[in-house]
Amino acid sequence: MSADPSTDPNVLLGPTAAAACEALWPLLLQAAHWRRHRRGTPPRLTAAHDPRLGMHQHDGLWQLHGAWPTAAHELAGPLLPLVADVPAGTSRVVGQLGQSLDGQVATEAGDSGALNGPEALTHLHRLRALCDAVLVGTGTAVADNPRLTTRRVSGPHPTRVVLDVRLRVPGEAGVFTDGQAPTLLVCDARDRARAAERVGDEQVLAVADLVDPAGDVVWPVLLAALRERGLTTVLVEGGGVTVSRCLAQGVLDRLHLMVTPVLIGQGKPGVQLPPVQRMAECLRPRARAYRLGGDVLWDLDLRDH
Repeated sequence: MSADPSTDPNVLLGPTAAAACEALWPLLLQAAHWRRHRRGTPPRLTAAHDPRLGMHQHDGLWQLHGAWPTAAHELAGPLLPLVADVPAGTSRVVGQLGQSLDGQVATEAGDSGALNGPEALTHLHRLRALCDAVLVGTGTAVADNPRLTTRRVSGPHPTRVVLDVRLRVPGEAGVFTDGQAPTLLVCDARDRARAAERVGDEQVLAVADLVDPAGDVVWPVLLAALRERGLTTVLVEGGGVTVSRCLAQGVLDRLHLMVTPVLIGQGKPGVQLPPVQRMAECLRPRARAYRLGGDVLWDLDLRDH
């Protein structure tokens, strides 16, 4: 786990650490830009934004090199996996949940406001900036009316994807009307006409065989449809039900759990998986923890599970 900056003399505080993070962020953005253009001609880079000046690739993964302070490594650690190349025909899927110490993402009434602190929110916006698409389920879209933009950081807005197989999200929701970023309402192909009436045909991604006979979303089918749009790195931002179903179907490469020191009690739970009988059957991914202000980010690597 990352050190407590109040006790670890190796952690650089103040302007030096802030300047290092400010210098590193454009390199991460440029590496993500490289990834997006990898299938075509690589874009011409300026020296100020060339990742090779402070980062290098090893086995397809970016790593820092040079005399970066601890604060820069703390910033880069959970973000570098997102800017690596994505093999052709595959997707990289990162789940994100902010939750309480007792595993709740909202109160029983659905209130999740101010759950995580400002540093955790900035991390979330950085995730958005590095991904091609940010996806939320119906519950989150209805309850929070999120903007899903990168307003807390520099960097491009991702394509906003609302998974709404029962067409319950209002057509006047901000993501469909504010014009700040491209937005797609994802539904089954059978519901294309109704979805187009609600949000306009240009904002509809109607996918054949999106839902199985039990009514559950088939995530590999959905991810393939997003890849056809050039959206290969996908942030699944919530809510708990949507992230849990991704995890259960084995499509998550990483899961970022941002845990805040509050106890909610009975509320809306975060990760929900089918029950197991023995601890040996439990999912135990490789994990690293990072301090984000008063919150702790758990970066879980699920690629081998």
